[in-house]
Amino acid sequence: MAQFRPGDLSAPVQNRVFRSLKLWSMRCDLEESLGTFQTTKAVYTRILELGIASPQIVLNFALFLEESNYFEDAFTVYERGVGMFKWPNVYDIWNTYLTKFLERYEGRKLERARDLFEQCVEGCPDKFAKNIYLLFAKMEEEHGMARHAMAVYERATSAVLPNEQFEMFNIYIQRAAAIFGVTHTRQIYEKAIEVLPDDATRDMCVRFAQLERKLGEIDRARAVFMHASQLADPRLHPDFWKHWQEFEVAHGNEDTYRELLRIKRSVQAQYNTAVNYMSAQMLAASGQTAQAPESSGGGGGDTMKAVEAKAMAVAEQAKAEVAAKSKLLFVRSSDKEMADEVAREDNPDEIVLGEDDDEEDEQNAAQKPALVELAQQPVPSEVFGKLAPKEDDET
Repeated sequence: MAQFRPGDLSAPVQNRVFRSLKLWSMRCDLEESLGTFQTTKAVYTRILELGIASPQIVLNFALFLEESNYFEDAFTVYERGVGMFKWPNVYDIWNTYLTKFLERYEGRKLERARDLFEQCVEGCPDKFAKNIYLLFAKMEEEHGMARHAMAVYERATSAVLPNEQFEMFNIYIQRAAAIFGVTHTRQIYEKAIEVLPDDATRDMCVRFAQLERKLGEIDRARAVFMHASQLADPRLHPDFWKHWQEFEVAHGNEDTYRELLRIKRSVQAQYNTAVNYMSAQMLAASGQTAQAPESSGGGGGDTMKAVEAKAMAVAEQAKAEVAAKSKLLFVRSSDKEMADEVAREDNPDEIVLGEDDDEEDEQNAAQKPALVELAQQPVPSEVFGKLAPKEDDET
């Protein structure tokens, strides 16, 4: 047995049977029924020394010691079990250990209890963090300080699963309101609105606005509704807009109600645009998906045929687009009939002058005055005086 190595299946069965957990469990039951405290404790201790214990064996051993009023020995067993296993197998050991420790000592060994909780939450997965943090915060509320409890609740909001954050924030707000008052919950609501997803944020904003309404802060409540309105589609979340309308009817006026309707229309238009864009993307994706099996099915010849067919379809589509934009075609000079047909077609860029324009031109021409011919006569030289040029004698 001394030369046996765990996991060595080549060793004889006689050398490996001493590590059988089933045999050791049967011996533990036998010792608990017919043996003494010392013999039963020796059997459990031997199981731990061999390293074949399961979490259930650790819990049974600790419970056996507690029933015999050996509490410190039971806590020592819990410590050994915590060191032997990892998450998630160690969760039951940690949960039982912390619960039994608080039941035994309550607040008499507060620092030791805090160390145990910090050691537990250090590597705790988010799946098991909720119960551990709630137990930690409860200990701080009952035996510690209130601000320490609030710090634990705040850490818990970011340590739990995303789908448990909303519930954790509600517990945090409820305990903060009970200890410090409702005004202390404002910063908790603000953090929750920043951290939570859209659906949970919308519900949290409604609760925050109701709180501000009870405190008489109407403007703050209206600002919260405006912030949350960007997350509420009027078609999918009519309850939110109903709460806001009831609020404006009770505390607003005509201008604030018109602002509510304006925001509602703008948000609905925004969501309509987003839905149309997503629909276009989905249609495009479905079209590509439908074409993929056709192009990929069959052998190499079928693939080439599919590619050629697709190329021809693209070419036909391009020709159709060109024909739709313009009806003018290139015509050979020898084909006279085709040239006459093209000439008779309407030019889309041609500016058509109506008959009214021709009539206006004729009227303008009729209204113009007739030209008068003027006779030219020489100007007398006396008019120019000394400035008149001297004429040379013809002689």
